[in-house]
Amino acid sequence: MTKQHSFSQHIRCYKDKRLLSIFLFGMASGFPWVMIGSAMTAWLKEADLSRSAIGFFGVVFLTYSINFLWSPLLDRIKIPLLTKLLGLRRSWIFLTQCCIVLGCVYLSYVDVVNHLYFAGLVALGIAISSATQDIAIDAYRIDIINDDEKDKLTAGAAMATSGWWTGFGGLGSIPFFLADRPGWSWADVYLVLAGIMGLLMLTIFFSKEPNTKREQLQQNAEQAHQKMLFTEQLSTSNARRFLTWLSVTIIEPFREFFSRNGAKTALSILFFVFLFKIGEAYLGRMSVVFYKEIGFTNTDIGYFSKLLNWWVTIIFAFISSLFTIRYGIVRGLFIAGIAMSASNLLFALMAVVGPNKALFAITVLIDGFTGAWASVAFVAFISLMCNRAFTASQYALMASLGTFGRVSLGSLSGWFVDLMDGNWALFFIITAFMVIPSLVFLYSIRHKVAQLERENGNAT
Repeated sequence: MTKQHSFSQHIRCYKDKRLLSIFLFGMASGFPWVMIGSAMTAWLKEADLSRSAIGFFGVVFLTYSINFLWSPLLDRIKIPLLTKLLGLRRSWIFLTQCCIVLGCVYLSYVDVVNHLYFAGLVALGIAISSATQDIAIDAYRIDIINDDEKDKLTAGAAMATSGWWTGFGGLGSIPFFLADRPGWSWADVYLVLAGIMGLLMLTIFFSKEPNTKREQLQQNAEQAHQKMLFTEQLSTSNARRFLTWLSVTIIEPFREFFSRNGAKTALSILFFVFLFKIGEAYLGRMSVVFYKEIGFTNTDIGYFSKLLNWWVTIIFAFISSLFTIRYGIVRGLFIAGIAMSASNLLFALMAVVGPNKALFAITVLIDGFTGAWASVAFVAFISLMCNRAFTASQYALMASLGTFGRVSLGSLSGWFVDLMDGNWALFFIITAFMVIPSLVFLYSIRHKVAQLERENGNAT
């Protein structure tokens, strides 16, 4: 396969209408983070609530780290009527989006000053619905791509990344523009946010339901579990069916993952997922604090770090998918990891130079490029590791593990900076080396990943 052929083939991938659905679902996935994140923080700040009260709302984001706990249910439970009308994946997406819209509307009627904890519970409900929506959307994205179209799996990862940042960054700017308009309150803004989410729900009705052999594969697993767990004398028919269903739903996705890959390889995959973006998490958690401490204004931060970064991510998500399709996921991940590490050194240079806007723009440009590259390759990698009988369960397990690594270890970033007496340059240099352990694990599983790519026609 020549490079020219690969490029033209990749461009043709983006004419597939399924990728448009993936992009729009990505927007729907990123947008709720605005409702319970930046917009909520601004609302509470303008209501003169304390930092502790505002911080209380940050707890809801833990749902994204633990959504794997209920992800097996989305592979197995059919929603009455909705599943018959829309199919398994789209019915779960539709249900969770309805809950997000209702929660957003409800927040617009809550007095957040006098009913803070109640507002927090509603925000938690939105977070749970959003985290569940992510499970269904990720499973949809993988299932909608056929087994012989692994190049489109990478293109789908690029569209999902671009869509998420469009929902979070692009649509996320709307509430801030509206809140500054005369006569607008945050309650009014949240009604608009609910309306935008309602419009994104229309994607359900022109997208196709994935056609997979999921049910047949799950039935085969049920037969195997039934033979393993029971004999006719040990259980009644109804109890046997229920316990078999429960065993396949909860245990089989994780057993299959370890059985298919082997314990050593499976653990290496999980350790890689857990550690890959730790350095990025340390940098991201402290980036705004760093910008302000060295002298950048809020306007500078908003323009360079938010608006510019959004467009950079979209453009380079597409470009990085070119490379990943042409040269494979393993090479894509290695280069992304090294590039992420190198881009952190630019932040160290900023710490030395000070508030130089030209350097700020270059740093955001490079960081956005490496971040987009890493995200596309990382999402494609996780997608490749999933068995289609248990897509929701296995993808959510790995995605949650990556999120948990960033949340748990990344939360120590502020303490780490204080430990070094605010030496930002040294801090960013250290974060540049944090990717090394994950690349060691990636190197140990490189042959397994390459084999999967060859089997699915995606390696060169």
